[in-house]
Amino acid sequence: MSIRIMLVDARPDRREVLGPALSAEGFDVVACVDPEEGLLSAVVRFAPDVVLIDIDSPSRDTLENLRTVQAHQPRPMVMFTQDDANESIRRAIEAGVSAYIVDGIERRRVRPIVEAAMARFSQFQALEKELLETRGKLAERKLIERAKGIIMKQQGLSEDAAFQAMRRLAMRKNKRLAEIAESVISASELFAP
Repeated sequence: MSIRIMLVDARPDRREVLGPALSAEGFDVVACVDPEEGLLSAVVRFAPDVVLIDIDSPSRDTLENLRTVQAHQPRPMVMFTQDDANESIRRAIEAGVSAYIVDGIERRRVRPIVEAAMARFSQFQALEKELLETRGKLAERKLIERAKGIIMKQQGLSEDAAFQAMRRLAMRKNKRLAEIAESVISASELFAP
């Protein structure tokens, strides 16, 4: 299966040369766009696998457009540039660029760079998903602990007995334990002095 590339380049003459060159390397170039023109809508419209940016030096607006794309339609992004300044590299990575390559595009190097960027992006997405799940579980655990404390205090139960009471109620109501914990907390706040 061919990798779908959206080429982002401010110079139309370079886009006209680079698009066919990428196609000759086996990429499916689905769009060639200017970095200052609606990148998010272009990503939504063309659904590329990778966004490939060829730019002399990324402007603040270009980086902000890339950041918007990553926030709403995350994609691996490969930037080929002439700008080797540390600050530019840092800002590009913060905007979501997966690979930052200085000294332009060489046809024979594009495929391994794109594939490496796609692999790193997938790895990053998996880590981000795991982090969100872990944060969610921790937040639920905190709710359960708080609700357990409320039950222990109000009913005079041990920690284990309070937990078992919440667990039985969750099973009886066919709800998650965290939902029962939220209800306990809400009810205690309602009747708080």
